[in-house]
Amino acid sequence: MTFRIRQIEITATGREIVRDRDIAADTIAIGRSTENDVHLPDLAVEARHATMSLHSGGRIEVAAAGSLGFVRDGVDTRSAVIDSRGGAELGFGTYRITVSQDDDGAVLLTIRQTDSAATRSGDLEEKRRFSLQGVVPGKRMVSWVFGIVILLAFLAVPIISHATRDPDSKKGVIWDSSWNPGQLSLAHHSLTDRCESCHVKAFVSVRDETCRTCHKDVHDHADAKRLALARGNMPLGDRLLWSVAHAFGKKGPGACQDCHVEHQGPTRLDAPSQKFCSDCHVRLKSNLPDTRLGNAGDFAKLHPQFTPLVVTDAMSRKRTPISLDDAPRQDDGLAFSHKLHLDPLGGVARMAANIGAERGYRPGGLQCQNCHHKTEDGIRFKPVQMERDCEACHSLAYDKVGGIFRKLHHGDVNQLIADLSARDYRPSLPAGTNRKRPGEYAPGGLYSFNYSAPSWHGLQLRGALSKDGICGECHRPTTIKGKLGVVPVTQPMRYMEHGWFDHAAHKQEKCESCHAAKTSKSSSDLLLPGIKDCRTCHVGESSTAKDKVASSCAMCHGYHTTAIGSEKRKPLATKIALQPD
Repeated sequence: MTFRIRQIEITATGREIVRDRDIAADTIAIGRSTENDVHLPDLAVEARHATMSLHSGGRIEVAAAGSLGFVRDGVDTRSAVIDSRGGAELGFGTYRITVSQDDDGAVLLTIRQTDSAATRSGDLEEKRRFSLQGVVPGKRMVSWVFGIVILLAFLAVPIISHATRDPDSKKGVIWDSSWNPGQLSLAHHSLTDRCESCHVKAFVSVRDETCRTCHKDVHDHADAKRLALARGNMPLGDRLLWSVAHAFGKKGPGACQDCHVEHQGPTRLDAPSQKFCSDCHVRLKSNLPDTRLGNAGDFAKLHPQFTPLVVTDAMSRKRTPISLDDAPRQDDGLAFSHKLHLDPLGGVARMAANIGAERGYRPGGLQCQNCHHKTEDGIRFKPVQMERDCEACHSLAYDKVGGIFRKLHHGDVNQLIADLSARDYRPSLPAGTNRKRPGEYAPGGLYSFNYSAPSWHGLQLRGALSKDGICGECHRPTTIKGKLGVVPVTQPMRYMEHGWFDHAAHKQEKCESCHAAKTSKSSSDLLLPGIKDCRTCHVGESSTAKDKVASSCAMCHGYHTTAIGSEKRKPLATKIALQPD
């Protein structure tokens, strides 16, 4: 069985070109794709629109292959059965296919393209004589009328209202809501219907100085000139787009609205993606050769080692940024051993067992939480306090009067000297017996004290404030301005002020997972984890590993960080004054 495809095309001069080709097959495909046997290049035709099958007796079956149907003799349908001897006309978009039988018995498909698409209602020209088209304005006229109305209603009226209103009347602009591209964010929802609060000048984008009328404490990420240098040379296309934007009064790059896009609905501001930071920081060293910062583009692949602020001079409390790769040592003014206090078999553990649950100590020795207490929000830890965290073992009692123990005032050297100077040292009135402690703390040991006068003789001057005295157990005695004292103590609450860390988010981990306190013998050890430790869990933003935490720059860093541009910031360290004025 044969299909004869006859394609009739019209040249520019009106001459017809007829091309015939035969297809020896029982079934052919009709559609827009060139792979079809009958190719109809019309967007109204699906890629594979229909199939045509030839059966015995000249019977032809046509069926739609996609979601659209076709037209048969002016009727819309999805399937049709045609007798090739009787013929029929099929419509696919702007193409008409006349089905007939040629002289040699082949099925003839004559294809022509018309100016209009096939309709299910047949010839529309015949119907136009019964329509109202002749008595109503044409579509072009109606379009012009509606266009002018829209310009007047949504452009001219708000402009005239804005230009003629009294700025002090607090009256809004008429119909300016038609210009609103969407709802404001949750942070700015109170400014709804008060467009002029931000859009001060007509046809001028929101300016940075307008934002700062409310956001007075917000500052730039860095100096504006250095930010421009860090961005580097923009591609030609970006420079061209910005030149056009500047011609219409838009600021940037680096303007507030470049990042803080409004009218996106009642949502909170999303954290910027990693690319927002890496656009500058991935090549920062080449754009800003004098910067102390290293290049950063992805936490798992390109990120410098952490650089904490380390106390390098206890007396002046000077803090110096030092990379953890340089194994920094801190000078916080203390003489302390974590290993001694955390040893489960040492004397401290034995003492904690004797004191017991009264002070919250568990069997097995001291734990980190016995001395380090979380802040109320769980993000950081409070400074260690002598009275709360240490005095259970390191008693400051020096006298007993009528069953009441008198204690030295921790943190006040002048008061300490005054208390010991006023102590009654008459041997005939012993204050008490020796206080015995287990193990190495027995009489003769470091913690063996006798409240009688002979045992405390001279404590007021050099005894307590000596290396082997009660203060010298934890502090470094010194002389300040000719007076006895101890080196000041500084307890940093934050070591990395340009980064953010939340202990509450890591509560499933043990302290020793990140802090090697159990092996630290000196308070000069900086017990901070390095970037290698963090990378055991945290990787870059684009990671899909199930056992890793995808971490973007915004997880640890902020753009408008208070530590950079504002003096009103949270304390980064707690200073404990232990020297006389």
